[in-house]
Amino acid sequence: MFRDANVFSSYSVDDVDAAQAFYTDTLGLDVEKTTMGFLEVKLSDGHHINVYTKPNHEPATFTVLNFIVPDVESAVDELVARGVKMERYDDVPQIKQDARGIARDDYGPAIAWFKDPAGNVLAVLETN
Repeated sequence: MFRDANVFSSYSVDDVDAAQAFYTDTLGLDVEKTTMGFLEVKLSDGHHINVYTKPNHEPATFTVLNFIVPDVESAVDELVARGVKMERYDDVPQIKQDARGIARDDYGPAIAWFKDPAGNVLAVLETN
């Protein structure tokens, strides 16, 4: 039924202007504010996500957006250099992170998490 449907995902923020600055200036993505006031974040594959303001926004406690990168260490270094704080999950025993916040195991890709200004969880991950 939906196999050929065009698809996009969306999530909320509490401040669309702060989100626009972060996604544009910090992450280097192409972002357009629509006439309806939400952000259309353009992705490299020609798709997009919508980010919208929600007055009673509560940050997602799970990863809402994953960026696949060729080198997770370089991506983490660049994010940190741009002022982004990498997230730590020391209270989750199955996630073992190094000093830089990168988790590696035998079952999945190297991955590190960070948050947007609204507290939504994003990630960079390396696949081979």
